[in-house]
Amino acid sequence: MHTPIAVILARGLGTRMRRADAAAALAEEQARVADTGVKAMIPIGRPFLDYVLSGLADAGIADVCLVIGPEHDAVRAYYGGPSAPSRLRVGFAVQDRPRGTADAVAAAGSVIGARDFLVLNSDNYYPVDAYRALAALDGPGLVAFEREAMVRDSNVPADRVRQFAVVRIGADDAMLDIVEKPDEATLAAFGREVYLSMNCWRFDASVLEACRRVPLSPRGEHELTDAVRFALHGLGTRFRVVRMKAGVLDLSSRGDIAGVAGRLAGVEVRL
Repeated sequence: MHTPIAVILARGLGTRMRRADAAAALAEEQARVADTGVKAMIPIGRPFLDYVLSGLADAGIADVCLVIGPEHDAVRAYYGGPSAPSRLRVGFAVQDRPRGTADAVAAAGSVIGARDFLVLNSDNYYPVDAYRALAALDGPGLVAFEREAMVRDSNVPADRVRQFAVVRIGADDAMLDIVEKPDEATLAAFGREVYLSMNCWRFDASVLEACRRVPLSPRGEHELTDAVRFALHGLGTRFRVVRMKAGVLDLSSRGDIAGVAGRLAGVEVRL
């Protein structure tokens, strides 16, 4: 079985990160990078994305594709220049305009080729065991994180965790559905153990095709969750769920930086 390539979505506009926050005390360099909205490059001793890449390398992932915008010269220069990792190979795909996460994945199609691939966010730090679990699957799947563990072990407050997509799981660990922004009645129907999607996936070519075909969402974007549901219900793709009781660090806004920095203190980075 071939090790999948990892596709990291780093194209977003970073609207929340750009937003001023008087309560967030940032170092000058952190504030400068936050102004650009490029969350992956927020310095926490070193660019945040370095921690993500080091975790992937620890899990045995050898190839990475960063999906960036045409204006993201700093990202390309850093990871394609003298600071390029030696433990994995980093390539780039350009998403011309921020038209959604499914569109970002489709933009990486020429780099992915016929391989299976992981997809993850550039502003999340996932457990290395999550990558290992996805790499060990023999087909599409996702790591779903228990809600209580997310509240306990991540930097994300409970009210934000409450907004994440929930995963409906069958008795055989097959994903039955994924529900964005569930209401109280929907959450109640899940019972005590609720598992969330933090956009940590393994895909095959069927999902790449779904990303190209999925229609625009009400927000005017091609959404990865919609593409997954299209593949699941329209193309018959089977997704296996790996349940994980662990937290994920989230670097969405300036207010997250200090907490993420504290959680990453002492984490060894080897690129």
